[in-house]
Amino acid sequence: MEQQTILAIAIFLIAYALIISEKIHRTIVAMIGGALMVILGIVSQETAIHHIDFNTLGLLIGMMIIVNITAETGLFKFVAIWAAKKAKGRPLAILLVLMLLTAVGSAFLDNVTTVLLMVPVTFSITRQLRVNPIPFLITQIIASNVGGTATLIGDPPNIMIGSAVKELTFMAFIQNLMPIALVILALLIPIFIFLFRKQIKTTPELMQSIMDLDEKELLTDKKLLTKCLTVLGLTIFGFFIHQLVHIESATVALAGAFLLLLLTGEHMLEEAFAKVEWPTIFFFIGLFILVGGLIETGVIATLAEKAVALTGGNVTSTSMLILWLSAIASAFIDNIPFVATMIPMIQDMGSMGVSNLEPLWWSLALGACLGGNGTLIGASANLIVAGMAAKEGYSLKFTTFMKYGFPIMILSVILASGYVYLRYLM
Repeated sequence: MEQQTILAIAIFLIAYALIISEKIHRTIVAMIGGALMVILGIVSQETAIHHIDFNTLGLLIGMMIIVNITAETGLFKFVAIWAAKKAKGRPLAILLVLMLLTAVGSAFLDNVTTVLLMVPVTFSITRQLRVNPIPFLITQIIASNVGGTATLIGDPPNIMIGSAVKELTFMAFIQNLMPIALVILALLIPIFIFLFRKQIKTTPELMQSIMDLDEKELLTDKKLLTKCLTVLGLTIFGFFIHQLVHIESATVALAGAFLLLLLTGEHMLEEAFAKVEWPTIFFFIGLFILVGGLIETGVIATLAEKAVALTGGNVTSTSMLILWLSAIASAFIDNIPFVATMIPMIQDMGSMGVSNLEPLWWSLALGACLGGNGTLIGASANLIVAGMAAKEGYSLKFTTFMKYGFPIMILSVILASGYVYLRYLM
C-alpha cells in the first residue's frame, strides 16, 4: 500500500474517531482533516473542490433561509398550540399530535430544522401542563428520523444520495420511501401510547390552561406569513417538477430563498444569513474532501470490490448487507459521514457487475435514516434536541434514549428489510 493511501486512511480514521468522541467540534475536525488531505498532496485543491457536492450545500442553505424567515411569523408556534387544543389539552394526545407534526415537518422542511422549531414549543406546552418533557422529546427525535426518511429533502443522507444519483428525483423518493415511512409511523403510535401512558399525567385545571391559550396571538406578521407560505409552496412544487424542467433541487431551494428575501426586503437579509447553520455547512465541506481523499487513493474502490466478493455480486444479499450495515453503523456514528463514504462505494459496485443498483440506493437511504434512531449520536437532529434540553435544565441521557430508540430502530429496519425484499428483489 503506497504512502499516500496510508496517509489518507489515517487522516480519515482519526477524523472519524474525533467526530464520534465529540471532544472537538465535528466541523473543526472535518475541516482540518480536509485541509490535511490537500496540504499533504493526497488531493489537489482543484480535485478537492470537485468532490464538494454543491447541490447538497445549496439545498440545505436555501431551505434554512426559507424556514428561518417563516419562523419569524410565529406560524410554527401557532400550528403546535392549535394542535394541542385540538387534542383537548390531554398530554398523551398532545404527545402523539406533536410527534405527527414533527414527522410531516421533517419530510418537507428537513429534520434538523423541524426539531429546532418544535422543541421550544414542546417545552412551553409541557411547562403549562407540568409534565416531564423527556417522553415528548424522545418521540419527536424518533418521528423526525422516520419522517425525514420519506422525501429527498427530509434528511441529509437523502439529500446526498439524490444529489449523487440524478435518476433519484424528488418524486422517486416519495414513491419509494414514503410508503414504508408511513407504515413505521403508524406502528409507532400504539408503541408510544403503551410506553408513555403512565409517565405523562396532569390535572383537568392544567389541561384547561392549554385550552385557554389564543394561538392567533402568535401570528405576529400576517403580511410576511402570506409571502412565506407562497414561496414555500412554490419551492415544494419546484421540488416535485425539478427533474421535468431539468433544474437541480439546490437551484429550486436557493431561488425560493432569494425570492423570499426579495419580497421581504433587505432588512431580513443579514438576520436570515446569521441563522443559517454555517457549522453544519462547513462540516459537509470538510467531509466531502475527506471522502474525496479515499476516492482518489482507491480505498473506496477496494472496499467495494471486497463487498461485491462477499455477496458474490448478488443484488439481494448486497441490498440486505447495505441496509443492516447502514442502520447499525448510523446508530453509533453520525449517518452523514457514513453515507458520504458509502455513495462512491455503491457507484463502484455498479462498474463491477452489480446489475441493478436501485435497491442498493433505497437500502442505503432507509438504513442511514432509520438507523439514526438507534442512539443519541445517530443523527444530527438527536444531538440538537439533547442540547436544547440541556439548556432548559433537562438531561436527555444516552442510555435513556437508547432504551427506547434502539429496539424501535431494529423493528423499523426489520420492516424496511421486508419492504425492500418484496418491492425490489422478489
